[in-house]
Amino acid sequence: MKNILPFLTRIPINGDFEKIQKELWAIPLIAPVSSALPLVIIYLELPLSNVLALLALYFTIGLLHLDGLADWADGIMVKGNRERKIKAMKDLNTGIAGLFAVVMVLFLQVYSLQLVPFHAIYLAELNSKFSLILGLTTKKPLGQGLGAYFMEGMNRKQFATGTLLYAILYLPIVLYDPLALAGITGLLFGAYTIRLSFENFGGINGDCLGASAEITRAGTLLVLAFAWAYL
Repeated sequence: MKNILPFLTRIPINGDFEKIQKELWAIPLIAPVSSALPLVIIYLELPLSNVLALLALYFTIGLLHLDGLADWADGIMVKGNRERKIKAMKDLNTGIAGLFAVVMVLFLQVYSLQLVPFHAIYLAELNSKFSLILGLTTKKPLGQGLGAYFMEGMNRKQFATGTLLYAILYLPIVLYDPLALAGITGLLFGAYTIRLSFENFGGINGDCLGASAEITRAGTLLVLAFAWAYL
């Protein structure tokens, strides 16, 4: 975990990038760390806690995945063949589709956080991180970037260990609040993001994984907001 932590967060510790391939199973363990500060802010019910919690989250994890979401949305929304879509996704300039996607994801998270208990941000981050494992497990890289590099390291043992960790980290919250079980359906948002990536690009790269992580977190918070409001 010490090598993957500085890659998926802004926590200033030294890690060996070459060893990340062997620590993919530990990705769910990032969630308790990345959600710690936002969780405390919401628990203390500070003024504008939903906004402050989201700012604290991105302060911890950085904006890499949010940038990936913007690039992914630009590629998805452009009209044309697969090559044109990939070119739009890799364009350094952010288009209106990317801007809209980022705004909507931030909007959904900010407003959902007002309607859920403090531990929902932890569940959303756990789902977000597990969606990365699900994406890497597809073993269908687009190009030879970071996505392909990490997919090379993903195997059945890492997937099984990562899934077991996910379940272990999720279970205590379900025992504390059974409604939390509804949050697992938030993974469907990530699965759909990966499906759209296959349909539009023919594979997955870092931008697709980043989009999956962001959309999964927002989708999970949205599902939990409905669960606590109507169940």
